[in-house]
Amino acid sequence: MKYPELSHFADLVDRLHEFDAIIDVRTEAEYALDHVPGAINCPVLDDEQRIVVGTTYKQVGAFEAKKMGAAMVARNIAQHIDALWQDKPRDWRPLVYCWRGGNRSGAMAHILAKIGWPVAQLDGGYKDYRQYVSAALERTPALDFRVLCGTTGSGKSRLLQTLESVGAQVLDLEQLAAHRGSVLGSIPSHPQPSQKAFESAIWDRLRRFDPALPVFVESESKKVGELRVPGALMDKMRASPCVALRLSREHRVALLMQDYAHYTHDAAALNEQLGLLAALHGRDKINAWRELANAGRMAELVGMLLSEHYDPAYLRSIDRNFPGNADAQVLELPGIAPDDFRAAALALHRP
Repeated sequence: MKYPELSHFADLVDRLHEFDAIIDVRTEAEYALDHVPGAINCPVLDDEQRIVVGTTYKQVGAFEAKKMGAAMVARNIAQHIDALWQDKPRDWRPLVYCWRGGNRSGAMAHILAKIGWPVAQLDGGYKDYRQYVSAALERTPALDFRVLCGTTGSGKSRLLQTLESVGAQVLDLEQLAAHRGSVLGSIPSHPQPSQKAFESAIWDRLRRFDPALPVFVESESKKVGELRVPGALMDKMRASPCVALRLSREHRVALLMQDYAHYTHDAAALNEQLGLLAALHGRDKINAWRELANAGRMAELVGMLLSEHYDPAYLRSIDRNFPGNADAQVLELPGIAPDDFRAAALALHRP
């Protein structure tokens, strides 16, 4: 069945705000890998049921599989209606999609339409959405970026967070990637999203920015943890003006001790990560650093990591990768208190 509202994603992208709900009817695993930003997951077949139906299709036949699947789909849709939508008015307007805009979203859309809701079904489904996002990220963003540069521990991430809190436009790639961008950058209990989900989050942020206003971003490398920053975005960032943060070594160590407390309180976990630097620094230096960690001399270790690893690496790469840093606006931070970052944010963003 075709609905009057059925459309490809390119026709809907500027109208997403018009929908009261975006409903992803794919399985939990498909949804977890990536989904349209803001979509809720209401599977018409869950992961286990989809395997059962698929196995029946292969081993028994299409007719038996369809009978089994239809009963499961009907029960699941009924449960979603009872649990989520009994209070929705007649003009409640959902957008429904599945993998390719076929049977799964069609079943949900059919029932919602029969109830009387003005449902829209995404023709082409998630596959069409993904193609749209991939193409959009291949284009150079028409945005005015301001790149925050500075050695490790100089407060770039905290300044981005503060800028956002005072109303500035911020693209925080490390926050979207759930990673702090270095060999010690993994965040406990926060696995990184998939590459596709990372790109969806970037696309969703970029499309919401006002091109007339600057967008603040950190001087990231091409990868944040295991995730790749889209090439067109990376090229635009590297060609943009820079702001160089300056913070004393003492305050940088203190800031890193706060931000990486999960390592400074767990020498074993820290030592495991330090082993990843052996190819660069040799076993003797790694063992010396591990001895400091085991002795609880974390501030001393952080200072050595800055002087012997992070700062030299930064100085080798920053002007090559971000040429705007040579003429950057210099922003001195007197300390790492919230008021210090607020003052710096207001100096950059004047609402």
